[in-house]
Amino acid sequence: MRSFAPVSTSPAAPGSPPEPTLNRSDWATLQRLFPYLWDYKWRVLAALAFMVGAKVANVGVPLLLKNLVDAMSFKPGDVQAVLVVPAALLVGYGLLRLSTSLFTELRELVFAKATEGAARRISLEVFRHLHALSLRFHLERQTGGMTRDIERGTRGVHSLISYSLYSIIPTLIEVTLVLTLLAVKFDVWFAGITIIALVFYITFTVTVTEWRTKFRKEMNELDSSAHSRAIDSLLNYETVKYFNNEDFEAHRYDENLKRYRAAAVKSQTTLSLLNTGQQLIIAAGLVAMLWRATQGVVDGRMTLGDLVMVNAFMIQLYIPLGFLGVLYREIKQSLTDLSKMFTLMEKEREIADEPGAQALSLQSSPAVRFENVSFAYEPSRPILHNISFEIPPGKTVAVVGSSGAGKSTLARLLFRFYDVQQGRIMVAGQDIKQVTQASVRQAIGIVPQDTVLFNDTVEYNIAYGKPGAGRAEVEEAARAARIHSFISSTPAGYATMVGERGLKLSGGEKQRVAIARTLLKNPPIMIFDEATSALDSANERAIQAELRSIAENKTTLVVAHRLSTVVDAHEILVMEAGQIIERGTHAALLALGGRYASMWALQQSSE
Repeated sequence: MRSFAPVSTSPAAPGSPPEPTLNRSDWATLQRLFPYLWDYKWRVLAALAFMVGAKVANVGVPLLLKNLVDAMSFKPGDVQAVLVVPAALLVGYGLLRLSTSLFTELRELVFAKATEGAARRISLEVFRHLHALSLRFHLERQTGGMTRDIERGTRGVHSLISYSLYSIIPTLIEVTLVLTLLAVKFDVWFAGITIIALVFYITFTVTVTEWRTKFRKEMNELDSSAHSRAIDSLLNYETVKYFNNEDFEAHRYDENLKRYRAAAVKSQTTLSLLNTGQQLIIAAGLVAMLWRATQGVVDGRMTLGDLVMVNAFMIQLYIPLGFLGVLYREIKQSLTDLSKMFTLMEKEREIADEPGAQALSLQSSPAVRFENVSFAYEPSRPILHNISFEIPPGKTVAVVGSSGAGKSTLARLLFRFYDVQQGRIMVAGQDIKQVTQASVRQAIGIVPQDTVLFNDTVEYNIAYGKPGAGRAEVEEAARAARIHSFISSTPAGYATMVGERGLKLSGGEKQRVAIARTLLKNPPIMIFDEATSALDSANERAIQAELRSIAENKTTLVVAHRLSTVVDAHEILVMEAGQIIERGTHAALLALGGRYASMWALQQSSE
C-alpha cells in the first residue's frame, strides 16, 4: 500500500509566518488523487469497460428505433404491417434499454469500493498528518474552518469521481460515437452542426463558469469564517455567559451570514445567466439539425426513421450537456476543495524524526539532562537562556519561579512539542532529537496544569492513559488519584459523561482524572505541571503523598507555584526570566536567603 510522506520535513524557523496556500493547478490535484484510485486498478478498468458498454448500448437505442419506424412505414390497415415488424427488433430494443441501465449500475457497483477506499485513505492520512504537526500549528489553527476544509475535501473526492467518471467521460464517449455515426451515415454537415453547437456551448459554459468561480470561492470563505466564529463561540460558552455577550456573538455571526447571503445571491444570479445562455445555444443547435433532417426527408435522401434517430441522438446528447455548467462548476469546486486538503497534508512538520531514528532505549528509570538549552517561540522573544541541570535516575527535581519564567517550557521541550535551538536534552544518555518522538512520549507521563478531557465517559478518559486497560486497573488508578469515591457516588458511576472538554466536572475533579490517567500509563519519567493547583488543601495533601509514593522510583520533573508541594525534591531550581538564578535543596535555599527564601516567606505569611 502506498504510504504518504510529507513534501518536506525540515523544521520551520520559529516565528516564521504561516505558509501561503499553494497555487496548485487542477491537473496537479488530479495527479495527486490518481495514485489513491490506482490502488484499485482492476476496478477502475472494469468500471471504464462497463461505461463504454453502457454508452454503446445507449447509442444503439436510436438506431433500433429508426429501424422500427422505417419498418412501420405502411398504409393504415395493411395486414402485412404486423408481419413486417420483426419480433427481434422489439426484443433488441428492450434489451438495449436494459443494457444501458445494467452497465451503468454495474459501473457504479464496481467502482464504489474504489471511491470509498480512496476517500477513506485520504481522510485517514489527513487525520494522521494533523496529529503529526507541531503544537505551534495547533495553537494557531482555527478549528471550525479547518474541519470545514477537511469535510469539503473528503466530499470533493466523491463529487469529482461521480461527476467526471459518471457524467463527463460518458458524455464525451457518447458524443464521439454519435458524431462518427452522423458523419458516416449521412453527411459531414450533421456532424459539423453538432460540433459547432458543442464548441459554442462548451466555450460559453467554461468562460462564464470561470468568471463565476470567484463568487463561489467567496461563498466558501465566508462559510468557513462563519463556521469558525460559531464553533469558537460555542466552545467558549461559559466566557460568553460570564460577560453577557450573547447578543454581541449573535450580531458578529449574523454579519458573516449577511456577507454569505450577498455572495450566494450573486452566485445564483450568474448561474441563471449561465443556464439561459446554455439553453439558447442548445435550442439553436437542435433547430438547425432538425431543419436539415426534415429537408432530407422531403428531398427523399432520408427516411422518417432517420429523422426520428437524429432527434433521439440530439436529445440524448443535449440532456446531459444541459448539466455541463453545473458539472463543470462542481468539478472545479471539488478540485479546489481537494487542493486545499492536499495543501494541508503537505504542510511541513516542524518537529520530525530524523531519517533512520531509533526508539529510545531504557533499562530502568533514566537520567534526564538539559545541556546549555536556549529556546524561543519567536526569534524576537527568547524564553530560555543557556539552561543546564540534571534529574538523576529515580529522583525528583522541582522548578519554581514567577509566571512567564519558562518553567512549563521545560516540560514542553522534554516532551518534544518543540525542538531546542541551542544545546540538547538527554534521556538515558541519548539526545531526544536523535530518537523517535513516539518512544520519547511513551516514556513520559504528564499531568498538565490545564486538563482537557474527551467528551466521553470517566472510564474512557482514565483508560486513555493505557488503551485496553481493564476496569480493575482503571479503578486502582482512580483510587490512587482520590477520585474513586466521587465516581462511585454518581448515578452512572464510571459511565458518567464528562461533557465537552470535561466541563461537567469541576477543576479539581478534572485534575484528578488527569492524574489517574497518567498513573495508569505508569511511565518511567513523570512531569507534574502544577498537577494539584485546582485541588483543595485536604485533597492536595492526600494526593501529594500518593504522588510522592508513586514517584519514588521514577525520574520526575515538577513545575510548581506552591513551594510547600516541592519541599522534598532532590533539587529545587528557581527560575527568573528564562534563567536559573538559584538551585539547591529546600533547606539550602532557605539558608541562602535569596529569591526562594523570600517566595517561601511570602507564601507562608499568606497561608
